[in-house]
Amino acid sequence: MTTNKYQRDIKDSWYVKYEEVGFPSIQKGWILPVNRWQDFDPFILMAEDWFKRGTFSDHPHRGFQTVTYVVDGRLEHIDNAGGRDILEPGDVQYMNAGWAARHAEEGVEDDIAHTLQLWLNLPSHLKKTETTYQNVYSEDAPVVTFNGGELKVFSGTIAGVTGPMNSIVPITMSELSLSKDASYVLELPETHNAFIYVLSGDLDVGENGTNIKKHGVATLTFNGDGHIENISEFKIKSNSRRSKVLIYSGTPIKEDIVPYGPFVMNTMEEIQEAYRDYREGKFGPPAR
Repeated sequence: MTTNKYQRDIKDSWYVKYEEVGFPSIQKGWILPVNRWQDFDPFILMAEDWFKRGTFSDHPHRGFQTVTYVVDGRLEHIDNAGGRDILEPGDVQYMNAGWAARHAEEGVEDDIAHTLQLWLNLPSHLKKTETTYQNVYSEDAPVVTFNGGELKVFSGTIAGVTGPMNSIVPITMSELSLSKDASYVLELPETHNAFIYVLSGDLDVGENGTNIKKHGVATLTFNGDGHIENISEFKIKSNSRRSKVLIYSGTPIKEDIVPYGPFVMNTMEEIQEAYRDYREGKFGPPAR
């Protein structure tokens, strides 16, 4: 294994563009657009949504995982296995859709829910695994403090702590908060494909100090020919009084996929099978 750590930089960056949509949905933006899933592997897409109750009522999924971060408002999870819970700002829900998920994601009462939902691919041999859900509450994620900030770890092992999320395909997910002029060097496996999304503030990131502000997205360089146990470094510095950024990383799966509607499979024939199974009731009763 190498002793010199791979230094990550920015591969590509952009700012999310938003559009108003029909009530009860309010506004939507694509953090990771679905037509670039090859660049984001193992991640497929990431949507930012503002919505009220009735936008994401009972619906099915198959063949992938979701990681939903609540930015503001309250989000009620309902599934057809009897699960029901309310998540608040800073909480995360993980779902392995696997073989047949059927659930609802609703704003609570008159709240406007503001969420970030990431779709995470499953390799072909895991696309028909058991459907599971896990709520990760903000206070249950370990926090590493340092001069000028803190790092909260939801998934994976970073900075000596391990997040509580039990993803069937392991990823890292962390939330970094920095005050003005504070800096941090984040360590990630060098082989992980990774991206960041700036929730607030103004940051200089990567080996060349690329400036990224609120609503900015950046994919990071990585060492695809490296070793999973080798650590890379990613430099982050805050230029504002209150900066917050989410960082996600995972090992590329390197399989062709067909994202179609609420399903993500490897072939169109498998997509057709998913629709047929749903129509025939194989996903179970509605989530209510």
